[in-house]
Amino acid sequence: MSSTTEFCTIESSNGIKLDARIFKPNETADGEEEGNLVIVLVHPYSILGGCQGLMKGIARGLANRGFTAVTFDMRGAGRSTGRPSITGFSEVNDVVSVCQWATLNLSANRILLVGSSAGAPIAGSAVDQIKEVIGFVSLGYPFGLTASILFGRHHKTILQSSKPKLFVMGTKDGFTSVKQLENKLKTAAGRTETYLIEGASHFQMEGPAYDAEMVNLIVQFISSW
Repeated sequence: MSSTTEFCTIESSNGIKLDARIFKPNETADGEEEGNLVIVLVHPYSILGGCQGLMKGIARGLANRGFTAVTFDMRGAGRSTGRPSITGFSEVNDVVSVCQWATLNLSANRILLVGSSAGAPIAGSAVDQIKEVIGFVSLGYPFGLTASILFGRHHKTILQSSKPKLFVMGTKDGFTSVKQLENKLKTAAGRTETYLIEGASHFQMEGPAYDAEMVNLIVQFISSW
């Protein structure tokens, strides 16, 4: 294994303690060390069992490619304290706190935010709150009508952001159709890219079978800047 993992606790708003993992490349990692770029990964919906463990494969893959990656349990998930919120707005504070911690403790002057499923709207709402964030990757953003009841208030923030954005989605996603994705992104500001995975469902794409492909897409997105 050409990466190392460190464990830490990060304080969020209202004294919430977040359990986090830092995946760091070793000198033997493939690719080149990317200086002070840190990739912060935001896990799926805590209320449905989302936790940082779902992001471990991607984080480790990124570290093996020479990038420092951070995973963490949002409030109420895993060993983190507090309670999860229904709409994910309290969790936006967790994302901001982790990014601020990374700037201070990992010397991150550039941060890429990657959100999976409900973690995508949560991360998207944090993008413009942190000047060090230089881009956003969504893995299965829930743009569909039913999901929008919970997360619709997050949409405007990321769509109006001028920072580079990549939206990855399976063509069989049960929460968002390809047409719904395309319609939403018509209004997006700045550089906005999509990548469709043929035949993949929403929850399949969250599984370990797609981790390597997610890593490749993230690395390609970074290298295209």
